[in-house]
Amino acid sequence: MMRAFRLALVVAGLSVMTAQAQVSGQPAPAPSETAPPAAQAQPTTPTNPLPPALPQLGINPPSTAHPPLALGNPATPVTAPAMTATLPHDLSPWGMFMAADIVVKGVMLGLAFASLVTWTIWLAKAMELATAKRSAGVALRRIEAAENLSEAAGAAAGKSGKLRGAVGQLLNAALSETRRSADLGEDGIKERAAIALSRIEARAGRSMARGTGLLATIGSTAPFVGLFGTVWGIMNSFIGISQAKTTNLAVVAPGIAEALLATAIGLVAAIPAVIIYNVFARAITGYRATLSDASGEILRHLSRDLERRQRAVAPAPRAAATSSASAAAAASAPLVPAE
Repeated sequence: MMRAFRLALVVAGLSVMTAQAQVSGQPAPAPSETAPPAAQAQPTTPTNPLPPALPQLGINPPSTAHPPLALGNPATPVTAPAMTATLPHDLSPWGMFMAADIVVKGVMLGLAFASLVTWTIWLAKAMELATAKRSAGVALRRIEAAENLSEAAGAAAGKSGKLRGAVGQLLNAALSETRRSADLGEDGIKERAAIALSRIEARAGRSMARGTGLLATIGSTAPFVGLFGTVWGIMNSFIGISQAKTTNLAVVAPGIAEALLATAIGLVAAIPAVIIYNVFARAITGYRATLSDASGEILRHLSRDLERRQRAVAPAPRAAATSSASAAAAASAPLVPAE
């Protein structure tokens, strides 16, 4: 059975080769007469054979006219077309800034300037606040240890002899009101002195809080300014996609990177501004509390001084009243002749 099948295959191959030779004008090759029948029955082994075909499935055997693919050889990869756009080589923040759109550059420069202003305010205001708090604390301790208002003013002035700072202004206001109201009542002096001291406290608090409002503004608006840069960069990315008619990452990535850089700079400017503002708000509240304590001590010294002055003036009228009463009694007494 197998020998018959092989002979059929050989006959079919020879017929195909004869037909091809007739088409090309060449005689068909004849089988060698000296070759043994077994050798003539076996076909020539192809240089690149395919796996044997199953005859029962009706699959034609391979031939030299249709050479099969070699098994084990990998398929040749299809070469992708070269990308027309490439990613920028410099992906550092400075490189992305230089490659950004003019609007995104303006946003970044504005946020960088806001960050510089934030740190400048922090440095200047921290030094000012630390100096004022230390001076007010020292003056408050000296006022508490004094016996009267004049002694407290001398202790707060120190070696220089001049009252300085917010506590010095409080002492000057109390002494000035005492001198100007020497001939007036005690209650009026206390009330006017309290009003003057409260105004000085409010003015000192406003002076110390000057500049912190800018920190609040930067902290609340910088994220939105950075978001504007982000939106603009993403919009440029979509415009680049539509113009290039491709969704290649090389077209989209630069604009997105610039947009994210603008957002990052906005956060760098906003987060420190909010933190520094909160720190200064607490520190200024403590400073105003120290000034309030100093005002309370000054009012206590003023109240004691006024009471001492009143007690020093009070005995003189009582003595005058006693002498006038005795003189009136003597005048009204009946005259008794002397014996």
